[in-house]
Amino acid sequence: MSSELRTILCVDDEPNILSSMKRLFRATGHRVLTAEGGAQAVALLDAEPVDLVISDMRMPGMDGAELLQRVRQRWPRITRLLLTGYADIASTIAAINEGRIHRYITKPWNDEELLMTVREAFERQSLRDEKERLEALTASQNESLRELNATLEHKVQERTSELSDANGRLHKNYLNSIKAFSHLIELRGGPLAGHARRVADLARRTARLLRLDDIQAHELFIAALMHDIGHIGLSDHILGSPVSKLGSEDLARYRRHSELGEQSLMGMDDMPAVANLIRHHHERHDGRGFPDGLAGDQIPLGARILSIADAYDDLLSGHVISGSLHPAEAVALIRRGRGTQFDPAVADAFLAVFSQPTAPAAQRPLELQTDALQPGMVLALDFQSAEGVLLLAADHVLTEPLIARIRQFERRTRRPLMLAVKPA
Repeated sequence: MSSELRTILCVDDEPNILSSMKRLFRATGHRVLTAEGGAQAVALLDAEPVDLVISDMRMPGMDGAELLQRVRQRWPRITRLLLTGYADIASTIAAINEGRIHRYITKPWNDEELLMTVREAFERQSLRDEKERLEALTASQNESLRELNATLEHKVQERTSELSDANGRLHKNYLNSIKAFSHLIELRGGPLAGHARRVADLARRTARLLRLDDIQAHELFIAALMHDIGHIGLSDHILGSPVSKLGSEDLARYRRHSELGEQSLMGMDDMPAVANLIRHHHERHDGRGFPDGLAGDQIPLGARILSIADAYDDLLSGHVISGSLHPAEAVALIRRGRGTQFDPAVADAFLAVFSQPTAPAAQRPLELQTDALQPGMVLALDFQSAEGVLLLAADHVLTEPLIARIRQFERRTRRPLMLAVKPA
């Protein structure tokens, strides 16, 4: 028998039958109620919670079949048992069909059989109650999961947006750091000033025509900004002299700068591809370049692009030969080097950069004094010190603390500053 105590209602018009059942079930510890007819039983059911009804079939007024039918209709969770004699088979069938009784028990009953029947009925109730509890719990948990999924999806979107913004800021800071370091290299002055930014722009435009993927184009852009990092170890005499005028020893030192540039980036985990482009940006298509004498497709495509952009700007600045060339003269020399110094396909793309229609002029930036700067403004151009040091890169968003530092820098240098910002 289940350890949970239940209430049993026994219904019979014979008091001795009720007394017998009361004695039988009290020994089990269950609560026992009695009624001497159907009407009294219904009144008790209205007033008392009952788990099981045992009703005699033959009773005056309302018989067992009618009573159990009413119980099914009004209290369907109550288990229903019918006591019946052998002569009442037709009525029993009606009770089974209309009252949906759990079982019928013949009179005279066997105590053990009746106790067993009641025990099974209560165990069945317990299983039903547990099943309903679990179903309700499952429904509640499913609803909680649906709410959680809806909330989680929103949180994932928020977090994804936050991570995207964070990655964007990291990427911008990364580029700004690269640009700042590139400017430090160019502090040596002479033809170096602005060289890396011009080469990076030409390389990026050429890469776009050659349809490099985003990763390759990004690596090329970084390599272009950093390609002369090895110049840091060269003397002012070597950097200030055209390459064509260097003696053999100085030329040998100069030719090591691409290797030194690669070596300086060895400890950076995200720079191997960039370092490789820096190493090979002085290789030639015909194999007569340095440091490894690679030829043709042996040279990484990014290095082939970097080589031609670097050579063009060097011709304009006078770094290769004495005197600077006019752009048209530099283009003519690049065209002459097609197939020997430069990869033909890369040379064609590079030269096509100069034949592309000029993009519509962007809206002219605003030149503002520091007292007119406002948080949220975006720099249109790089902001440099008088010595050429990059202080802030273009596209940097101004904040209140940053504006305060700019004004402090202006006071310390005692020079009025003007910054170019994008129109709102």
